Amino acid sequence: MENSLNHPKIIFGKTGVLIINLGTPDSTSWFDIRKYLKEFLSDRRVIEVNPLIWQIILNVFILNFRPSKTAKAYKEIWMKNENISPLLYYTKKQAEKLSKISSTENLIIDYAMRYGNPSIRSKIATLHEMGCENLIILPLYPQYAAATTATVCDEVYRTLMKMRWQPSLKIVPHYESDSLYIEALVNSLNKKIKEINWKPDLILASYHGIPQKYFDKGDPYHCYCHKTTRLISEKFSAIEIKTTFQSRFGPQKWLQPYTDKTLESLPGEGKKNVLAICPGFSSDCVETLEEILIQGKESFLDSGGENFDMVPCLNDSDDHITLLKSLIKKNI
Repeated sequence: MENSLNHPKIIFGKTGVLIINLGTPDSTSWFDIRKYLKEFLSDRRVIEVNPLIWQIILNVFILNFRPSKTAKAYKEIWMKNENISPLLYYTKKQAEKLSKISSTENLIIDYAMRYGNPSIRSKIATLHEMGCENLIILPLYPQYAAATTATVCDEVYRTLMKMRWQPSLKIVPHYESDSLYIEALVNSLNKKIKEINWKPDLILASYHGIPQKYFDKGDPYHCYCHKTTRLISEKFSAIEIKTTFQSRFGPQKWLQPYTDKTLESLPGEGKKNVLAICPGFSSDCVETLEEILIQGKESFLDSGGENFDMVPCLNDSDDHITLLKSLIKKNI
């Protein structure tokens, strides 16, 4: 009886769901950008270079020069009223909407970022304190890659390694061919085409790139991207869809064709009206809003293009929330 009376109060019996995206700096300041880049570019899943050599390059060169360029890009797309990045805004909205349609108080849905705030570690700790004995991780990357999905898993595992009472764990797998995902993308394409007053000659499906050597080592990401494009094309055959890869970093060869080079060449090939879609990004972010909709559009028009636009990411749309709810339900 004495032991039971002195036992600390324990909350248990709940399931926590953590949807996780890449991350974002806390602000557009040089210091916050530098802090974010340091964490991101120090991940050995992202940069597979000898760590001793890479840390010299990173700290002496990249982190002294790149934050200014990156800050400029973030300032172009920063949501000033909310004072957060679009990626953080939409990920937060996704978690809020999923929480509203949850049918039980024993299911707690939250969000985290792989890099920056809120961190995976802090959110798992919060869910644990709220009595979550079971943990479901949903990486918001439809197409698996070691540099995205796997590094989320790495951070989750590292966090659990330090816990005395670990929750059970499920990782929601990649969903590049999920029927609800493909349907949501096709619906977003149809909606955008109805909004614009011109007919696209081509739809450019732009995915974040990875170095070619990662693919050569066995990363399946390239194949999953092409699979998604093929499945969209089967449901949307009126206009040709071309797969390209963006956001390359450094001098090494990345997956091709490159999005920026393709946009420069398309007008010369007679494709002067182009609509872009970024299926691999679950929320609009600096890579979609600044790199594609600002830089990409400018490059395309300067090369002789006539019309260019981009389909918004799925963000917090009803179709996307239905998809995410379905993925969670399959893993409860």
